[in-house]
Amino acid sequence: MDTSMSTQVIGEIIGTMVLVLLGDGVVAGVSLRKTKAEGAGWIAITLGWGAAVTIGAYAAGYMSFAHLNPAVTIGMAIAGKIGWDMVVPYILGQMIGAIIGAVLVYIHYYPHWKETKDQATILGVFSTGPAIRSLGANLISEIIGTFVLVFALLTFGMSKFGDGLNPIAVGILILVIGLSLGGTTGYAINPARDLGPRIAHAFLPIPNKGGSDWGYSWVPVVGPIIGGILAALLFMALPM
Repeated sequence: MDTSMSTQVIGEIIGTMVLVLLGDGVVAGVSLRKTKAEGAGWIAITLGWGAAVTIGAYAAGYMSFAHLNPAVTIGMAIAGKIGWDMVVPYILGQMIGAIIGAVLVYIHYYPHWKETKDQATILGVFSTGPAIRSLGANLISEIIGTFVLVFALLTFGMSKFGDGLNPIAVGILILVIGLSLGGTTGYAINPARDLGPRIAHAFLPIPNKGGSDWGYSWVPVVGPIIGGILAALLFMALPM
């Protein structure tokens, strides 16, 4: 990519901000009390997240590689698709964008936090949590989901079906991961998408909120990174 590093970081900030604003936004619409979309369910959430990733990727794509995900950035560096000097700036941009996106969700749904009394529901707008809390199993779920994500992204880069359609394919990929694998942990598959909004949840003055569940917070960070690394290693081991 010919653009400067500062421009690429801005791209990652904007793209991840859009991803979290629209992704956490659909969760807020479905989960919070007295919204028009209240109770729309898991299908609406997975469709919304798939579209959120597509729009975030298009928003960033002319400025950066539109990773929008530290696990993707690390996996791409291991696979030799980007230089290691890009990893830390990209991840910082992704974290900043995720926090900004979460703050915008808070502002957008401002009256609805007071109407929502359940603390877990409020936290669930910002970050993921397991359906059954079993940290080992939860970690494996995040590893598998992110492995599928990063391996598929690496293989997408080998095809010629049209670069302009890549974000749409990625959105479909996120949708199917959510439908097929997301029911266990809420499929963070992205450390920035989970940790950034969790930080925002911790400092925002949200009515009725409880703790930010820091005891679980490492799972959607470590799991996706491991999954991304394993995907990159398998990709490199395959014959080209």
